[in-house]
Amino acid sequence: MSIVLPAEYGYTAAAVVSTFWVTLFQSLRVGRARKAAKIDYPQLYAEKAEAAASKEAHVFNCAQRAHQNTLEWLPQVIASTLIVGVKYPRFAAAVCATWSVARVLYTIGYTSGNPKKRNLLGANIFSGLTTVGFVLGASTYTVYQLITA
Repeated sequence: MSIVLPAEYGYTAAAVVSTFWVTLFQSLRVGRARKAAKIDYPQLYAEKAEAAASKEAHVFNCAQRAHQNTLEWLPQVIASTLIVGVKYPRFAAAVCATWSVARVLYTIGYTSGNPKKRNLLGANIFSGLTTVGFVLGASTYTVYQLITA
């Protein structure tokens, strides 16, 4: 079996690159929140007592969690984008770009200090739906390729 990339696959690649910018944006927010909370490395999160006593420590935990959650889903999003993009490059790019925008909104909402705002403008719903859609799309495309080979 050989894989031939469509001429429009550049859109897919550009959308994947957008995820790099999302994680950079989140890293900068985590770093800024860490500094404001005075949480030293290598401490991953502020302790419960620290977060209860300090709004800055609580915001740091929110920023750290938003970043961590994105990193947990990132491998599936990137792999699925690249797989689906082989057959549907513009669709894959649009869904991945939607995921990236949703993660930025998710981060902005989450780092407000109120974790319930992580669904800012439906961000958490959009990122969840795009992830599930990608996993289903990549699975379907892969199985189809195996069956028709």
